[in-house]
Amino acid sequence: MSLVEVCRKLISIDSCPTSSTVELVDYLAQLAEQAGLQAEVMHEVQNGITQANIIVRTPDHKVGDREFLLQTHLDTVDPGNFALWKKNDFNPYDAVIEDGKIYGLGAAEVKLDFICKLNALAKMKDKPFNALKPVLVGTFGEETGMQGALKLVRKNKINAKYALIGETSDLKIINAAKGFAVVEVRIPISEEEVAYKQSRELAESTTTQTKVFSGRSAHSSTPHLGDNAIQKMLDFLQKMPENMVLIEVDGGTRFNMIPSQAMVELEMVSHIKNPTLQKLNKIYKVIQEVDVDMRLLVDEEFEPSHSTWSAGIIRTQTDSILLGGSCRILPNVTQEQYELWMKKIQQVCEECGAQFRITDYKRPYRTNDSSVLIKSAQSILEKMGLEPRCVSLASTNEASLFTRLDIECICFGAGVREGNVHTPEEHVKIEDLEKATAFYEQMIERFCL
Repeated sequence: MSLVEVCRKLISIDSCPTSSTVELVDYLAQLAEQAGLQAEVMHEVQNGITQANIIVRTPDHKVGDREFLLQTHLDTVDPGNFALWKKNDFNPYDAVIEDGKIYGLGAAEVKLDFICKLNALAKMKDKPFNALKPVLVGTFGEETGMQGALKLVRKNKINAKYALIGETSDLKIINAAKGFAVVEVRIPISEEEVAYKQSRELAESTTTQTKVFSGRSAHSSTPHLGDNAIQKMLDFLQKMPENMVLIEVDGGTRFNMIPSQAMVELEMVSHIKNPTLQKLNKIYKVIQEVDVDMRLLVDEEFEPSHSTWSAGIIRTQTDSILLGGSCRILPNVTQEQYELWMKKIQQVCEECGAQFRITDYKRPYRTNDSSVLIKSAQSILEKMGLEPRCVSLASTNEASLFTRLDIECICFGAGVREGNVHTPEEHVKIEDLEKATAFYEQMIERFCL
């Protein structure tokens, strides 16, 4: 099959978080075996759904061999509203070829990167590897905490010294990325307040006020490109009288997305003491203070150039209000400083009787510009006539995990990020996929022969 035909097939297979990577991995295993490579499939259950990793090696691999890792995650984001995928005739899984570009979900982020690496490995399979042995890995769960990569590590499936991580980078080297923390706060609603809200449901008339807030959606790694509707609402609530009761509050869909919509329904009730709104305002105030502190530590290689906190979701539940968001942490922020920020928020939450949790955390990473991995990659890109300079990544990927195991990492891949990934216009140039394949082939040659 041609590259385009394989890419069409990969895009056609749904591997978003609510689906599974099993079908996709089975297809890739077939391709690997047809190319004369060895494929190992790992099945794991995540959130009640069976998922799969794939590990591809050359026939001469022996247990214990030191390896050169090529990794790509196989899951995609949820496609959202199909009606927005106009280029694909309203079906994000039906790839469209136009002007030398492939359009479809996962085209750039980063499903098609796997076939680039697989083709490079297939071309090199008969070479005598005297140094490191190449190993190609496709993992599940990048969009849900990198669970596939974690399973790979915990089961000691790889023994790598260097790693090339698949990431949409417009064929540039990414040598640094922000860390990522998912923060969840649950604010209890008093029994008195719950009882009042239940009683008012039977009333013939109410005196509530409802206000809707609109913004612009974006990924939480680039909050400056969006307009956070929840934070607009929280700013508004800071100005409300203390005797206001939150009847309903709702906004956002995901912890790591800037929400475009939020709404609140309020009612003035004089007899309820210390209503939930007061607790929410107190917690949001300390979050604002931490946000100010984050802006004091700057790294001009990143955009935005400081660490960030972004609200992503807020919900009224039966006996509590859920407020969730994500932090993006610069590599120059120490672990001690990060923990101080989190403890500051946690302390105020506990004072309000609220529950504070960090449900996911990945450290930031930076690979030194003078490393052998980067110097070699730059040399190859120069020979290919491509831009050799390093760039940074505002979001987080598996490099954060692998660098903690003393695996030196860089990220690389075809496709433009801004205004492309996580949008209904997602696409990649076919010629860039071919260039990525040539780059991977030369990197395997440089480190494995």
